[in-house]
Amino acid sequence: MNPLDMDVLRQARDWIAQGHAVHLATVAQTWGSAPRQAGALMALRGDGRIAGSVSGGCVEDDLIAQAKAGRLPGRPERITYGVTSDEAARFGLPCGGTLRLVIEPLAQAEWLQAVLAAIDAQQLVARTLDLQTGACTVAPASPADGPDFDGRILRAVYGPQWRLLIIGANQTARALCGIAAMLDFRVLVCDPREELYAGWDAPHCTLLTSMPDDAVLEIGVDARTAIVALTHDPKLDDMALLEALKSPAFYVGALGSRPNQAKRRERLRQFDLDDAQIARLHGPVGLRIASRTPAEIAVAVAAELVWVRNSLGTAQASSYLDVGSLPDGTSRIKADPAA
Repeated sequence: MNPLDMDVLRQARDWIAQGHAVHLATVAQTWGSAPRQAGALMALRGDGRIAGSVSGGCVEDDLIAQAKAGRLPGRPERITYGVTSDEAARFGLPCGGTLRLVIEPLAQAEWLQAVLAAIDAQQLVARTLDLQTGACTVAPASPADGPDFDGRILRAVYGPQWRLLIIGANQTARALCGIAAMLDFRVLVCDPREELYAGWDAPHCTLLTSMPDDAVLEIGVDARTAIVALTHDPKLDDMALLEALKSPAFYVGALGSRPNQAKRRERLRQFDLDDAQIARLHGPVGLRIASRTPAEIAVAVAAELVWVRNSLGTAQASSYLDVGSLPDGTSRIKADPAA
């Protein structure tokens, strides 16, 4: 779940507490080139004020007009935009896309409070809404779960923000901070070296000055966490990797050339890591785009993070991680920045 959609839920809760009439619009299904993916959210206040987006265009304008006119439904209901090419053009849906929304009135905030509390506790939850009865339930979910709609039952998955722990406060880390923040990661940078962190002023991140292995343990790594070691110092990088490779982190990577990565794997085998855990290491880190500068390396790392994150819970991800191939059957491409 991205931070913008979390803000929608928080804003809806606050509006209800202030006594406003509030509706929640959820993208339930899409066909063609729809502007937002299934699960995207928008809250509408009775006076037409909104938070979030379901299309980024004229669909919002139509819903705002309905809210101001008091025409939004009094019970959960599905609404479809873009069935015809004329309607797709009217509502700004590209390439004849179709967007199906579920609109529901929010008379109370109990389920919102439960979902937001779970997110704050780094838990993934699913909400099931029965459009026929209006019944709503909240239950734990797994990383492989996603939004679903069968015409009557809407299943929406909410979870904590994706996190990225970077080991090393250097130029590459600085560049990666900004890119990762734009990609909906909450970024943490760990470096215990005072001569480096004393002048660290990169925005979009939280600075940790503990030892790298302690930082991995302290942040409560989960399946929505990525860890990337960028210090070029084996003592620091390897400390983080020893804990990271045993954790449920969905991605663990380390900067360095192929020869240095081979040496790193040999060092890791001397500790309590088995071959399966060591095989989880992405090293050299990042996609192979002939990156050389800190900014280029950051782009390569961010691109691979997005690829793996978007492939979670699919057969493609398993193929990529275990076999070393991309979904189209081509060889996996990796970065090989100089160490």
